[in-house]
Amino acid sequence: MATTDTPQPRSTLRDVARLAGVSVATASKALNGRDQVHPDTRARVLVAAERIAFTPNALARGLLAGQTGTVGLITGDLDGRFSLPILMGAEDAFGKGKMSVLLCDARGDAIREKYHLDALLSRRVDGLIVVGPRTDPRPSLGRKLPVPVVYAYAPSTDENDLSLVPDNVQGGADSVDFLVARGRRHIAHITGEIGYAASQDRVQGIETALLSHGLSLVGGAQFGSWTEQWGRNAAAQLIAQHPEIDGILCGNDQIARGVLEVAREVGWSVPGRVSVMGYDNWEIFTTGSRPPLTSVDMNLEALGALAARRLFDAINGDSRSGVESLPCHIVPRETT
Repeated sequence: MATTDTPQPRSTLRDVARLAGVSVATASKALNGRDQVHPDTRARVLVAAERIAFTPNALARGLLAGQTGTVGLITGDLDGRFSLPILMGAEDAFGKGKMSVLLCDARGDAIREKYHLDALLSRRVDGLIVVGPRTDPRPSLGRKLPVPVVYAYAPSTDENDLSLVPDNVQGGADSVDFLVARGRRHIAHITGEIGYAASQDRVQGIETALLSHGLSLVGGAQFGSWTEQWGRNAAAQLIAQHPEIDGILCGNDQIARGVLEVAREVGWSVPGRVSVMGYDNWEIFTTGSRPPLTSVDMNLEALGALAARRLFDAINGDSRSGVESLPCHIVPRETT
């Protein structure tokens, strides 16, 4: 006749204490590495725990220390190109530390963000990471929160908060140095909306680097939209007005795709006649371009991982403030 195994009851801390011949408090201290326990007693408790396959309850252990082992991540743009790699980097770093992550998408709505913030705090998260959809400064959540907060990609307007951002100024400057090192001297720049901090920062870096080489931007910075069509329109106009152009820096990879199409249409070889660089290193565009597109990578997963580490530090009492800028890096491909 078939038999059904009866589930064994889960071992408890009281069972460990009884088997080791110590109090429950002493067993708890021994298992949590407290200094007040004699080494022989600690060894006896560990042996007892192993014998009955005792696994400490992580939540209960955290509560005793005033922590729950959970963190909240609030993003304003979960579907966005920039939020997702930041969140992936943060989650990977949290996973190594055995932290649980509660993810909330505010969709760029302040009321929804406040709702998510209240919900996360009610669940006693140990800290928060707030990810913005663009690098423009965003309002702080305030200084009276009961847990530490790290802002990623979009910096807080409060200098007392800690914000982590990609160094777009240096990214723009590095792009110039990269092309100049390859013999380019007549460099143009086609970028997105003029009101974006990312646009302004990259132009600043580009113009400063060109000046250091004794050069200037051909045609001035071309501001428009973050689209392929804008890249096409701007490139056609620049090529017609400035046939001396031998390098074009683009504000994102979509714009660069449009530039490549126009160069092909007018018979300019890439990179023979003109070099083209994108920004963001969005592989769906860079590797699918003809030829594959050189682009600036903002290291967003590393940014997310650093945000997680900074939050760990703050939870453990090592809090920081101000803005930390992380370097970007260039991914060379065939367009340069």
